[in-house]
This record gives sequence, structure tokens and C-alpha cells, in this order.
Amino acid sequence: MILDSLRDAWKVPSIRNKIGFTLLMLLVFRIGAHIPIPFMDRDLLKEMMGSGGLFDFFNTFSGGSLKRFSVFSLSIMPYITASIIIQLLTVVIPALERLAKEGQDGRKKIQQYIRYSTVVLGFIQGFGLTMGLRGALMIPNQSMKWPIYLMITIVLTAGTAFLMWLGEQITENGIGNGISLIIFAGIVAGIPDAVKYLVGLLKVGEISYMTILALLFICALIIAGVVYIQEGQRRIPVNYAKRVVGRKVYGGQSSHIPLKVNQAGVIPIIFGISLMAFPATIATWLPQTSAFVLFANKYMSMNGTSFSIPYLLCYAILIVFFTYFYTGITFNPMDVAENLKKYGGFIPGIRPGRPTSDYLMKILGKVTLAGGVFLAIIAILPSMIMGLTGIQNIYLGGTSLLIVVSVALETMKQMESQLMQRHYQGFMK
Repeated sequence: MILDSLRDAWKVPSIRNKIGFTLLMLLVFRIGAHIPIPFMDRDLLKEMMGSGGLFDFFNTFSGGSLKRFSVFSLSIMPYITASIIIQLLTVVIPALERLAKEGQDGRKKIQQYIRYSTVVLGFIQGFGLTMGLRGALMIPNQSMKWPIYLMITIVLTAGTAFLMWLGEQITENGIGNGISLIIFAGIVAGIPDAVKYLVGLLKVGEISYMTILALLFICALIIAGVVYIQEGQRRIPVNYAKRVVGRKVYGGQSSHIPLKVNQAGVIPIIFGISLMAFPATIATWLPQTSAFVLFANKYMSMNGTSFSIPYLLCYAILIVFFTYFYTGITFNPMDVAENLKKYGGFIPGIRPGRPTSDYLMKILGKVTLAGGVFLAIIAILPSMIMGLTGIQNIYLGGTSLLIVVSVALETMKQMESQLMQRHYQGFMK
């Protein structure tokens, strides 16, 4: 069915041009991911980063740019962080809340704030990354180290700003959400390296063919689960009372309120991994023999051993918490209940107003719990696989598969909607 949709879309000139534009922009992204930043010792950089853990997580999102220390090392993560912060502040700050309700003009203003915040966060993260990896920099003259640090920070910030612009161009002139497709392209670009890594382990006898088959089976289960959860929703039936205005009768039809199982998407995982990175980040600033550093490295790191159980438990709890938190921000049962009451809608067997709101809150709590537990399992799955198989570098983990499958589904839906719109317009003509 997907191949049929792609074939039909390719036959339409306007959609074919959008697909070509999208592919061209993604090619620019992949070229930039291989442009290195000067003054860096690549061998020492590889040794400092090692394998597994937090660096691999962010390296996956950047399409390998982080380990190459290219101009796109920060990837689009500052933009995502800025978007989340502004979205959270919209609930807290009345001025931003009013902007969000002003329609297209208000959304453009909020988007402008997100762009400014992205540049600021990109500069802060770029400076932090530069200082964290300064041991791998080859500086010819120590008197020039601070200008070099500043130059690298500005280049990293400019790389993030360029990716933000690239994503917006894809959204406006291409197919799908540009930011999501950039992350999608970065993850997919690492699949050949992951296959090469597994083949290398197979050749030296560290894993068997049965292990490969087991990994493929687990990936298939994850993909099926992601599709099931992403498309899953609880439909709350809604009836509208008939109203007579003059000689016309309005209402009387039935509809439903769709409550998605995974209302928060992948955002709780990003929040969780960001908070869990604090102990490891603080540990890099302290003497490596201190008690806190030893505790953080042993119990608060994703190392694929039994000692990582406290880390995984805290990580899973944070993901469930942020699933409830973010869902509560994006879906307000009180507003839904008031809108239903305003337009004469009601849930069968439930009184309008506060009882409707309480009923929606109860159903939403159950649905969100299922989504949060699913996200937690997806997030900790790589460490579980590492512990069971002994493979110390699972590139395409559950989070990556969740993003890849979700973006692919949304892009195909947008393509199909444009095809249907074209067919509808052709019918009307």
C-alpha cells in the first residue's frame, strides 16, 4: 500500500517536485554532516567519546555528526529544546497564552521566539560541548585558545541555525515536517554503520546468527508495537442536540473525541534523557576518584550491566511522569467540556459541564498510563538488549525506531491527504 501511494504521488508533478525538494534538502544535511571543524584530533576525540551511553544517544540524533565533530554536531536538538520550553511557558505566561490564541499571526510570533531561543541555546550548548572536548583540540598557540573556542562555538551555533532554516524550508516547500525528517534522515543514515558493526562482531565470533535473528525479531516487534500504539486511540462518543433556528434544524449528528494512546510522542523520552544526563555531566567536572563520580559511573549510567538497574528505573519513572505532564498541557479536559456544552454536545450518559470534564480526565489518565509505560519500555529496551546479548553498542534502539516509524507514518499520511485533495479538486472541476 505504501509503494502504491508513492507511485501515485510520483505521477503528480506538484507532489513529485515537493518530494524532489525534500530529498535535495536532506542531501544538503548529509553533506554538512561530513564537514569537519578544524583543530580537532579525530583519534583522541573518538577515544574521549567512547561507545554507548549518552554520547551515542545524541550522536544517533545528529546522524553521526557528533562523533565526527562536524558543523552539524549539535544537530536540531537546541531547536527541539527551545520549542518544548516555549510551549511549556505558553501555559505559564499569560502573554504567550494570548499569542497562541491569536491564530496565524500569534503562531508566527511564537515561532520567532523559538528561533531566537534556538540560537541562544545553541550557543550555550556549543560552548559547553567545545569546553568538554577541549582536550582533543590541537591548538598551535595557547594564547589563541579562547578565540578558537569562540570560533568553534559560533560555527556549531550557525550549523544548528542552518538546520533550523533547512527544516522550515522542507515544511513549507516539501513533504512532511522538516525538523522530524532531519532527525529521521540522521537515524536512517546510521543503519549501514550498525549493519557493518554487527557483521564485524559476527566475523570474530562474538555473536551468533541466532543473536542476529533475535535482534531482527525484536526490531519487528518494536515496529509493530510502535505502529499499534501510534495509531491507537480511545474514541469517546459525542452526540449533538437538535436546535431549531428559524426554519432550519441544526445538530442531531454523532461524532467522537479521539484520545491518542501516545499523546506526548517522543518528548517524554527527550525530557527524561536530559535530566538523567545531569549526574554524568556533573561527574565530568569533579575529580574522577571522588565518591560521587564512582557512584554516577557505576549506578547512574546506561552501561548494559546489572548496575544500570537504578538508572533504568529512574529513567522509566521520569518518562511516565513527563508523559502525564506533557499530555496534561496539550489536552485540557475542562476546555473540551466547555466547548461541548457551548455547541450543544454531550457524552451519552454523562451530564455536560464538570461531570464531562471528570469523565474525560479519568479516561485520559488510563490511556496516558498505557502510553507512558510503552514509552518507558521502548526507552530502556537498548540497555536490556545489551545486557542479554552482550552487544555494547545498540545503534538503532527503541527510541530511534519510534521516531523513524512515527515520522514515516506522518509523512505518508500527509502525502495521501495531498493526493486525496488533488483527486477531490479534479472531481469538482
